[in-house]
Amino acid sequence: MSESGRAQVRAWRSYAVLGTVAIAALFAVAVSRSIAMPLAVAGAILVAAFAVYFGTSRRNVIGNVAAPESARETKGLSGAALDILEVIDDPLLVLDDSGRIVFANRASKTLVGPDAGGKRISAVLRTPELLETVERILAGGGPENVAFSVLVPVQHHYEAYVACTGGRLILMRIRDVSAIRRAEELRADFVANASHELRTPLAAITGFIDTLRGHARDDPSARERFLEIMSTEAGRMRRLIDDLLSLTRIELNEHNPPAGEVDVVAVVRDAADALKPLADSDRIRLDIAASPALPIVGDRDEVTQVFQNLMHNAIKYGRPGGEVRVRFGRTHAPSRRDSGMQAFVSIEDEGEGIPREAIPRLTERFYRVDVKRSRERGGTGLGLAIVKHILNRHRGRLQIESVPGQGSIFTVFLPAAPDGSN
Repeated sequence: MSESGRAQVRAWRSYAVLGTVAIAALFAVAVSRSIAMPLAVAGAILVAAFAVYFGTSRRNVIGNVAAPESARETKGLSGAALDILEVIDDPLLVLDDSGRIVFANRASKTLVGPDAGGKRISAVLRTPELLETVERILAGGGPENVAFSVLVPVQHHYEAYVACTGGRLILMRIRDVSAIRRAEELRADFVANASHELRTPLAAITGFIDTLRGHARDDPSARERFLEIMSTEAGRMRRLIDDLLSLTRIELNEHNPPAGEVDVVAVVRDAADALKPLADSDRIRLDIAASPALPIVGDRDEVTQVFQNLMHNAIKYGRPGGEVRVRFGRTHAPSRRDSGMQAFVSIEDEGEGIPREAIPRLTERFYRVDVKRSRERGGTGLGLAIVKHILNRHRGRLQIESVPGQGSIFTVFLPAAPDGSN
């Protein structure tokens, strides 16, 4: 039982004893002095009523019902200050001079738990960097910023500002910087991967130039072979640079949704016509299903790029002599936020399939399931990243299904134009 509960029991017990004694005294007087019994009963009822009244009032004071101001104050913090701290969306903790948590706002509950009040900070956040900072502040040190990480259940990175108030309370403001750290890691990976992808063909071209200037200068067959390789590597660099520029342009414009209207069926058929020579060279048949027009809200050039990339991948990684099937349809949006109808296009190949663990990473820049095969087929590792960012701009989504050994299905969902949603 809590301290306030025990105090309530003691108060009730005291008033019950007092009331019982008073009632007994009244009856004793009534008997000894021959006072009328009705008068004694009335007095007993009056005493009992006073006992109940005072007991109830005492319980309210103890239970903070009759004293709301004291309930809203926490170790030097007024009710108004607590209200302000409660609505701040960053986790905030207030510690006393012994390192115990005297206040934790709503945003901190996911970090320290719902019942952190009264516990030492070391019991809810077991990170040495943060605890050492608190110790230094308690010892009289100045405000500090400290970075720390929480590894379970999911890794998160935080920054905390810790300072001492004039009332010997410790204020700790915590920010979740996981998204910022992830963006920095992605940027570093992007630069490293881009430089590596460019360095390889550039080194090949430089090596062949040196060879042609040297002992292969007068060898016509070697010259033709080397020039062909150099042309292939130069084309690879050109595609990589084009994809990088395209990805940068799409990302810069990603927050501005398009306003035009496009027939997605016509776009897919045009993309298939452009890729037919590549499909014919691999003996792959493109099966485009018959469908009425499906108008969507979108930018024609970017939507064309989406389906060219997806069908190109289906041809590259499909089974030679197989088939790539494209189907169309319309469906309801999956959530209330995305109200209305969506058009969808599914592209199915008969390739080797994709391992389940690789599917979530397919839209990462430069990620490849099979690096060697991708490079041999002229891939840059940016095609699906471009698709993802275009779909983000169009408020669409990409769904990937694959069974190793049986092929893959890439389905694109895009918002239907208003006049095509019925």
